[in-house]
Amino acid sequence: MIELMRLASPALPVGGFSYSEALEAAVDRGAVAGETQARDWLLDQLQLTLARSDLPVTALAFKAWQRADLARVRELNDWVLQTRESREFALQSQQTGRSLIEWMRQRGSTPPLLDAALALTPAPSWPVAFALAAVHSGAPLREAAIAAAVGWAENMVSAAVKAVPLGQSGGQRLLDALNARLPALVDAAITLPDGQRQAFAPMLAILSSQHETQYTRLFRS
Repeated sequence: MIELMRLASPALPVGGFSYSEALEAAVDRGAVAGETQARDWLLDQLQLTLARSDLPVTALAFKAWQRADLARVRELNDWVLQTRESREFALQSQQTGRSLIEWMRQRGSTPPLLDAALALTPAPSWPVAFALAAVHSGAPLREAAIAAAVGWAENMVSAAVKAVPLGQSGGQRLLDALNARLPALVDAAITLPDGQRQAFAPMLAILSSQHETQYTRLFRS
């Protein structure tokens, strides 16, 4: 369980803290201007993107890694990278996924399937890499999916505190709001039928694309 907590920590050295997932662009364009709007934005993003896309993939990849189904792992990895709707989102998933696998390797953590993860092209995506690390931690599936969601929430709230900006108390209120939704959304995500998985958030994709050329920015996405 300690190992799983490390995977959920913003201190995990994969660079997650450097991404705002288009939140910074939303702030720049006035769509998010305070704590209430930041809360609504992140709750929508949690439900409309993470719970319908990355969390279901994490659960499916977790099961695929457990049974060493490398064809299924490659299929899921391809789906993630093909559904990133902007260049920044694609680079984020590849960079963080590659960094997580490299972190495991440098620690001397050598699960049997580590080489298979390193061989994924163009890179292991974040949900697929996280699933392997979670399997290696020995955690059950539900706890692993909750850890993935908590890690996302921590990083996004940290981005909101800096970009909106918010105080630390405001950030904690955002975390309370997100955490209250997590258990039910995780339960739905890990039981979502394969054919219902989707990645469709056009306004988020537009903002992410606009962020690529934003004049000043703190974050990489």
